[in-house]
Amino acid sequence: MPVQRFNVRVYGLLFNAHGEVLLSDECRNGYSFTKFPGGGVEFGEGIAEALQREFLEELGITVQVGDFFYINDYFQPSAFHPNDQIIACYYRVHSDQLDDIVVNQHALPLKEEGECHRWVSLRDLTEDTLNFPIDRHVAALLRNS
Repeated sequence: MPVQRFNVRVYGLLFNAHGEVLLSDECRNGYSFTKFPGGGVEFGEGIAEALQREFLEELGITVQVGDFFYINDYFQPSAFHPNDQIIACYYRVHSDQLDDIVVNQHALPLKEEGECHRWVSLRDLTEDTLNFPIDRHVAALLRNS
Protein backbone atom coordinates (compact mmCIF):
# COMPACT_ATOMS: atom_id res chain seq x y z
CA MET A 1 0.00 0.00 0.00
CA PRO A 2 1.38 3.46 -0.85
CA VAL A 3 2.43 5.80 1.93
CA GLN A 4 -0.39 8.13 2.95
CA ARG A 5 0.52 11.13 5.06
CA PHE A 6 -0.40 14.66 5.95
CA ASN A 7 1.65 17.46 4.43
CA VAL A 8 1.24 20.64 6.50
CA ARG A 9 1.93 23.86 4.57
CA VAL A 10 1.91 27.50 5.67
CA TYR A 11 1.69 30.59 3.47
CA GLY A 12 1.97 34.31 4.06
CA LEU A 13 -0.22 37.03 2.64
CA LEU A 14 2.12 40.02 2.46
CA PHE A 15 0.78 43.35 1.18
CA ASN A 16 2.63 46.50 0.21
CA ALA A 17 1.48 50.12 0.65
CA HIS A 18 -0.35 49.96 -2.70
CA GLY A 19 -2.53 47.07 -1.54
CA GLU A 20 -0.71 44.57 -3.75
CA VAL A 21 -0.07 41.03 -2.55
CA LEU A 22 3.25 39.25 -3.04
CA LEU A 23 3.32 36.14 -5.23
CA SER A 24 6.05 33.61 -5.85
CA ASP A 25 6.61 32.28 -9.39
CA GLU A 26 8.63 29.08 -9.22
CA CYS A 27 10.06 26.28 -11.32
CA ARG A 28 10.87 23.07 -9.46
CA ASN A 29 11.91 19.86 -11.19
CA GLY A 30 10.64 21.20 -14.52
CA TYR A 31 7.21 22.11 -13.13
CA SER A 32 6.29 25.83 -13.21
CA PHE A 33 3.74 27.31 -10.82
CA THR A 34 2.64 30.47 -9.04
CA LYS A 35 1.74 30.45 -5.36
CA PHE A 36 1.77 32.58 -2.24
CA PRO A 37 5.15 32.65 -0.45
CA GLY A 38 5.61 29.89 2.08
CA GLY A 39 6.06 26.16 2.20
CA GLY A 40 6.24 23.07 4.35
CA VAL A 41 6.23 22.87 8.12
CA GLU A 42 9.18 20.79 9.25
CA PHE A 43 8.96 18.28 12.06
CA GLY A 44 9.63 19.98 15.39
CA GLU A 45 8.66 23.52 14.40
CA GLY A 46 5.49 25.49 14.96
CA ILE A 47 3.43 26.96 12.14
CA ALA A 48 4.42 30.60 12.79
CA GLU A 49 8.07 29.59 13.09
CA ALA A 50 7.86 27.71 9.78
CA LEU A 51 6.34 30.73 8.06
CA GLN A 52 9.08 33.01 9.33
CA ARG A 53 11.72 30.50 8.21
CA GLU A 54 10.19 30.22 4.74
CA PHE A 55 10.19 34.01 4.22
CA LEU A 56 13.78 34.24 5.41
CA GLU A 57 14.85 31.39 3.09
CA GLU A 58 12.84 32.49 0.04
CA LEU A 59 13.03 36.27 0.32
CA GLY A 60 15.75 37.07 2.84
CA ILE A 61 13.35 39.08 5.01
CA THR A 62 11.92 38.72 8.47
CA VAL A 63 8.16 38.79 8.89
CA GLN A 64 5.83 39.17 11.80
CA VAL A 65 2.99 36.68 11.63
CA GLY A 66 -0.33 38.48 11.92
CA ASP A 67 -3.93 37.37 11.75
CA PHE A 68 -4.92 33.88 10.75
CA PHE A 69 -6.72 34.02 7.38
CA TYR A 70 -7.66 30.52 6.20
CA ILE A 71 -7.15 26.75 6.48
CA ASN A 72 -8.60 24.24 4.06
CA ASP A 73 -11.21 22.03 5.71
CA TYR A 74 -11.52 19.56 2.85
CA PHE A 75 -9.40 16.82 1.33
CA GLN A 76 -6.79 18.13 -1.09
CA PRO A 77 -4.20 15.74 -2.51
CA SER A 78 -0.74 17.10 -3.23
CA ALA A 79 -0.02 18.05 -6.84
CA PHE A 80 3.44 16.51 -6.45
CA HIS A 81 2.73 13.50 -4.21
CA PRO A 82 -0.85 12.23 -4.74
CA ASN A 83 -0.67 10.09 -1.59
CA ASP A 84 -0.09 13.20 0.56
CA GLN A 85 -3.05 15.14 1.93
CA ILE A 86 -2.36 18.89 1.98
CA ILE A 87 -3.34 20.93 5.02
CA ALA A 88 -2.60 24.57 4.16
CA CYS A 89 -2.69 27.46 6.63
CA TYR A 90 -2.66 31.10 5.51
CA TYR A 91 -1.73 34.08 7.66
CA ARG A 92 -1.44 37.77 7.02
CA VAL A 93 2.18 38.73 7.55
CA HIS A 94 3.93 42.09 7.96
CA SER A 95 7.49 43.21 7.42
CA ASP A 96 9.43 46.45 7.61
CA GLN A 97 11.78 45.09 4.92
CA LEU A 98 9.50 45.38 1.88
CA ASP A 99 12.14 47.43 0.05
CA ASP A 100 14.54 44.49 0.38
CA ILE A 101 12.30 42.18 -1.64
CA VAL A 102 13.74 41.61 -5.10
CA VAL A 103 10.98 41.82 -7.70
CA ASN A 104 11.57 41.97 -11.41
CA GLN A 105 9.83 41.46 -14.70
CA HIS A 106 10.00 37.85 -15.74
CA ALA A 107 8.29 35.71 -18.32
CA LEU A 108 5.55 33.38 -17.17
CA PRO A 109 5.62 30.54 -16.72
CA LEU A 110 9.07 30.52 -15.20
CA LYS A 111 11.21 28.11 -17.23
CA GLU A 112 14.44 27.96 -15.22
CA GLU A 113 14.77 26.27 -11.84
CA GLY A 114 14.33 28.73 -9.01
CA GLU A 115 11.90 31.42 -8.01
CA CYS A 116 11.01 35.04 -8.71
CA HIS A 117 8.60 37.33 -6.91
CA ARG A 118 6.10 39.95 -7.98
CA TRP A 119 3.43 42.20 -6.53
CA VAL A 120 -0.11 41.79 -7.88
CA SER A 121 -3.08 44.06 -7.20
CA LEU A 122 -6.17 42.40 -5.80
CA ARG A 123 -8.19 43.51 -8.84
CA ASP A 124 -5.74 41.59 -11.06
CA LEU A 125 -5.56 38.56 -8.78
CA THR A 126 -7.79 35.85 -10.21
CA GLU A 127 -8.03 32.15 -9.56
CA ASP A 128 -6.18 31.65 -12.86
CA THR A 129 -3.19 33.63 -11.53
CA LEU A 130 -2.38 30.77 -9.15
CA ASN A 131 -1.85 27.09 -9.88
CA PHE A 132 -2.94 25.22 -6.79
CA PRO A 133 -6.60 24.75 -5.79
CA ILE A 134 -6.28 26.02 -2.21
CA ASP A 135 -4.36 29.14 -3.34
CA ARG A 136 -7.09 29.81 -5.91
CA HIS A 137 -9.72 29.66 -3.20
CA VAL A 138 -7.69 32.03 -1.01
CA ALA A 139 -7.38 34.48 -3.93
CA ALA A 140 -11.18 34.55 -4.23
CA LEU A 141 -11.51 35.14 -0.49
CA LEU A 142 -8.99 38.00 -0.62
CA ARG A 143 -10.82 39.70 -3.48
CA ASN A 144 -14.08 39.49 -1.57
CA SER A 145 -12.70 40.65 1.80
